[in-house]
Amino acid sequence: CHGPQAPVFAHPSDQEGRQSLGPKGALASQGLPKGEKEQQEAIEHIDEVQNEIDRVNEQASEEILKVEQKYNKLRQPFFQKRSELIAKIPNFGVTTFVNHPQVSALLGEEDEEALHYLTRVEVTEFEDIKSGYRIDFYFDENPYFENKVLSKVFHLNESGDLSLKSNEIKWKSGKDLTKHSGQTQNKASRKRQHEEPESFFTWFTDHSDAGADELGEVIKDDIWPNPLQYYLAPDMDDEEWDGEEEEEEEDDDDDDDDDDDDEGEDGLEDIDEEGDEDEGEEDEDDDQGEEGEEDEGEDD
Repeated sequence: CHGPQAPVFAHPSDQEGRQSLGPKGALASQGLPKGEKEQQEAIEHIDEVQNEIDRVNEQASEEILKVEQKYNKLRQPFFQKRSELIAKIPNFGVTTFVNHPQVSALLGEEDEEALHYLTRVEVTEFEDIKSGYRIDFYFDENPYFENKVLSKVFHLNESGDLSLKSNEIKWKSGKDLTKHSGQTQNKASRKRQHEEPESFFTWFTDHSDAGADELGEVIKDDIWPNPLQYYLAPDMDDEEWDGEEEEEEEDDDDDDDDDDDDEGEDGLEDIDEEGDEDEGEEDEDDDQGEEGEEDEGEDD
């Protein structure tokens, strides 16, 4: 694991830089109007300053690389201690991979079963850091292959070309997962709609496009620096699924509440209607009482 490095910019030396634009600019600026001549001279000066910036960037890259080389050595005892502790936790490696969104998309169910025998993963950067790294997967005895260690090496040569090497997987009879077509997908793969995922173990033997090997970069730069964060991370797909179920339950509860409200309003209407009828009957009784009093008055 290492931090970001300042880019190394390819650039000409100061003298070469001035020769690249200076003389041409000087000749080109002769006979130009004053405004255009000033522009041309400004471009020449910008080129000179840019050469200085490139020189400083190159120095920075060299210094950063030295610091990285120093601290890469200092980190090693802590990586070793962490590996010893991880070995005490069953299924740490497979859980970490299953919880990682990019890696989990590459896992079929049989891959996941095989990875239950994974005891630890180690990333080792070359001493100079810039020329590459290797990833080692350590396994207990298992029903799938004979290897105790599966390794993949990423080497960057002086011309900047990346090459890949890996040891051969010695599959047991009938257990070669890379030859199983239509492998049953795990939950993460299904949700990502991968119809027929290749086996995760194909990665160890696929050297067709070294520059496009994203899995190696993910393991080195994302998982290896802090695998615990993915081991402890909840399955995001499960959370999304649970969230959808909760939303559906809330919608059902809201519908029930609406029904109850409607029933309550209907009940209030019935009560009001009955109340109006009762008031009407009371009014009739009052009218009859008044008429009776009038009749008695006439008799008198």
